[in-house]
Amino acid sequence: MDSTKIENAYQLAQERYSQFGVDSDRALELLENVSLSLHCWQGDDLGGFEKPDSRLEGGGIQVTGSHPGRARTVDELRMDLKKAYSMIPGSHRLNLHAMYRDFGGKQVERDKIGQEHYKSWIDWAKKEGLKLDFNPTCFSHPKADSGFTLSSMEKEIREFWIEHVKRCREISAIMGRELQSPCIHNLWIPDGTKDSPVHRGTHRILLKESLDEIYKIEYSPSEMKDSLESKLFGIGSESFVVGSHEFYMGYALSKGKMLCLDLGHFHPTESVADKISSILLFSDELLLHISRGVRWDSDHVVILNDEVKSLTEEIVRSDALDRVHIALDFFDASMNRVGAWVIGARATLKGLLCALLEPRERLKEAEKSGNNFARLALMEEFKTMPFGTIWDYYCLRMGVPVGESWMEEIKLYDREVTSKRK
Repeated sequence: MDSTKIENAYQLAQERYSQFGVDSDRALELLENVSLSLHCWQGDDLGGFEKPDSRLEGGGIQVTGSHPGRARTVDELRMDLKKAYSMIPGSHRLNLHAMYRDFGGKQVERDKIGQEHYKSWIDWAKKEGLKLDFNPTCFSHPKADSGFTLSSMEKEIREFWIEHVKRCREISAIMGRELQSPCIHNLWIPDGTKDSPVHRGTHRILLKESLDEIYKIEYSPSEMKDSLESKLFGIGSESFVVGSHEFYMGYALSKGKMLCLDLGHFHPTESVADKISSILLFSDELLLHISRGVRWDSDHVVILNDEVKSLTEEIVRSDALDRVHIALDFFDASMNRVGAWVIGARATLKGLLCALLEPRERLKEAEKSGNNFARLALMEEFKTMPFGTIWDYYCLRMGVPVGESWMEEIKLYDREVTSKRK
């Protein structure tokens, strides 16, 4: 696209927004400081590299689709990530799961992992100018086959996963220290039952005891920060999930930990956006996993839908850009995987830009005076403001493809790289 035309169009849009007291330059400055955490598991269908040709083995998660070209090695995954980052405006992070360790051809059990298995990821992140976040992998493993890990009735099973998570927290602290940015260590477990259990309380008591043991060691918040992710229901845990929203909210707030809200982990009619202002009254920070729930499946590629718009509006309206951490969390093997990353990341950033371009002062003034007509009318008028023009200019300024031109880059990359993977 012609850069001069984009710049000229931006000036016209800038003038239009300024009529409502909106500074588009300032909005772009704020957006540039937002770092999304891209999830590594979109690149290979959540297989990991623990063994040759790893495939997801269940444990409350399912990936559907068989689009060719998934990453089969650490190097291929890094190559795909680098390509995705090149089409996403801004400076972003990588969210790494423990099962993606660089094991060098050796089999290492999860309760034996150490920093040496992630050194190449840290070195790569330094080279690429990225920061890292980290997750223990408490699924897709024989010791998760029962449906329970940290809340298992079997002491041996609990101890195995406790040791795994302890080691992951230590690795997170090392990542944060090496990369000079706090690494968010997010804990999600698949524990639950397909049908209604008798021992709900017992499993939650065991989970609390496991967490208490895990968090005995404290790390500097300048190196790592803990978060806990809840879920309403999952595959094979439709009737009962041990780590419910109420459980983790109570535990996180009482222990000074961060709560993680995944957009796909709640009832379809439940508003995650509505929870933000309440949680931030009692917690310094919050982690969001941006996903898209469709009926019972929670991990579709993120798009700029009403839910994302509401969420990003609430973050901005709460002046919480510096308190809310945003990560992507979806996996779709039915389409080009690199393209899925780009769609999701760009959609999330578009949502934030829409919110940053909102005439907040005018809206607050109308609301304060009780002029509900003016508030609603202004919100409606802003739905047709030239937001896309501001977005195109931002992409141009950040040196990434403008408009739909990035789709051609995906086609070329697929033809030259991913389609040749057997």
